[in-house]
Formats: sequence, structure tokens, C-alpha cells
Amino acid sequence: MATIDGLPPLREVIARHGIAARKALGQNFLLDLNLTARIARQAGDLASCDVLEIGPGPGGLTRALLAEGARRVVAVEKDPRCIAALAEIAARYPGRLEVVNADALALDPAALLTPPVKVVANLPYNVGTELLLRWLEPPDWPPFWQSLTLMFQREVAERITARPGSRAYGRLAILAQWRSDARIMMTLPPEAFTPPPKVHSAVVHLAALPQPRFAADAAMLNRLVAAGFNQRRKMLRSSLKPIGPAIEATLRDLGIPPTARAEEIGLEDWCRLARAVAAERPKGGRAG
Repeated sequence: MATIDGLPPLREVIARHGIAARKALGQNFLLDLNLTARIARQAGDLASCDVLEIGPGPGGLTRALLAEGARRVVAVEKDPRCIAALAEIAARYPGRLEVVNADALALDPAALLTPPVKVVANLPYNVGTELLLRWLEPPDWPPFWQSLTLMFQREVAERITARPGSRAYGRLAILAQWRSDARIMMTLPPEAFTPPPKVHSAVVHLAALPQPRFAADAAMLNRLVAAGFNQRRKMLRSSLKPIGPAIEATLRDLGIPPTARAEEIGLEDWCRLARAVAAERPKGGRAG
């Protein structure tokens, strides 16, 4: 069977190295190299970029990124069983693949990369959302990455790209769309993976904006959004009351109905509210 790079088919690699997917590690391997090539192409031109990949497993997407011309790939893999298989790919592409056997949650990837950087990954289900939030919430903006092209459960992808008024709309949509352009690029059925997960998956592309879409203090925006959506069935005047006793008056002053619920408020109004509350804090001290 022909492959994209002359290396063995992934099923053969998995059998030879004993890399059966483990649920505890959130592993679902994508073995079709045509599909991994499609995912790699969603990230755009890779020739001038370092690419960060989290959870490469046996290396299907890794191989696609290199075959698509990535300048250099840094692949962070927690599972030591996969390292030998990834080393074979590194030997096929001398100087272009660095394999790091580490937990991505305990690593500062920016120190390993040379800008411009793109992140492309079939993220392990058990850490995907946490990693995304870390990449969206750095203290300084723009971030170390130029774009994120990430595989999630389709439900998570829909939460990232959701619009106000929809059930999927919440904190994740606001944080993603405040600082990036987010789009679902493709969806994949369970049978595309080994073993098949119980859910459909989707690839989301997030392109970092040079600056946030609307001015707001990041910490205050996050605090407001968390309070609003943690009690999304409540009216804003109730769910946001812990922020400060004047919150209902602030909402009225901004023309935001205090009786609205969090899912009814668009990104721009959340940012307006964050600016207004932050401006009030020196007058009345620290609220909440």
C-alpha cells in the first residue's frame, strides 16, 4: 500500500510498536492518511512556520504536516509507547521533527518554537478544552501562535463557534471569538477513528486577531462571563449580582436589559459591560 512518505501504513506501525489506543489518555487514532492530509491543509501554508502538534500518537497527522511542507514540527507526546514510532518519522525528515515526551499541560511550548507558529492537532479529548483556554487566555496578546487548527468533539467545536441565542453559546464562544476568527472547517464521523469514539468530531480553525475584537479587561470579561453562564437560566441581574451591588444599574445604563439571560447577550455588549464594571471599581473598591 502506497503512503504519502514511503513510511509504513499506520496500522502496521501501531501493531509493530504495540500502540493500542488507551481511553485513559483520550486516544482515538486517525489512520487514514488522506484525512490527515486534509486536516493539515486546513492550516494553510506551513512552509514558513514552526508547527506545534499535541498528542501525535503513532504520527498520522505528523506525517501529513511534514509532507505538506511544514518548516519544522514540534510534537508533544505524553505516551512513551509512541516515541519509537515518531522517531522513525524524524529519521525520514532529518532536522524537521522534534519529539518531546511530556505532558502538554506541564509544558511551555513557546520556548520550543520559532515564530511564526501554527498549532495543528488532533487533541486528546480529555485535555482539549483546557489547552484551548490556555491558548486563548495569555496575559499578553497577540499570542505565540498565529493560528490553531484543532480537532475536537463536534459539540465542543459548536460551542467555540456558537452565536448568541443558541444553546451552544457560552463562555467558550465569547473567549474564542473575542480574540480570534473561529470557523468549523470539516467534520468527521466516529468510524474515521480507531477505536471509534461515541461522538462525531470536527476541525476548528482559529486565526488570532492582532488585537481583541473589542476593548475589555481580560480578567473582568472572564469573570463576568463565568458568572453569567454558570447560572445561565437566571436573569443577569441575579447571576451577576456577586460582581457588585450596582450591577443592575450598570446594565440599565448600558441599555442591556437586566432581565436578559447570558446567552442573549452578544460579544460586544459583554465587552461594554466589562469596561463599565472595571471603570467603576476604583470608586467603590474591589467588588465581590
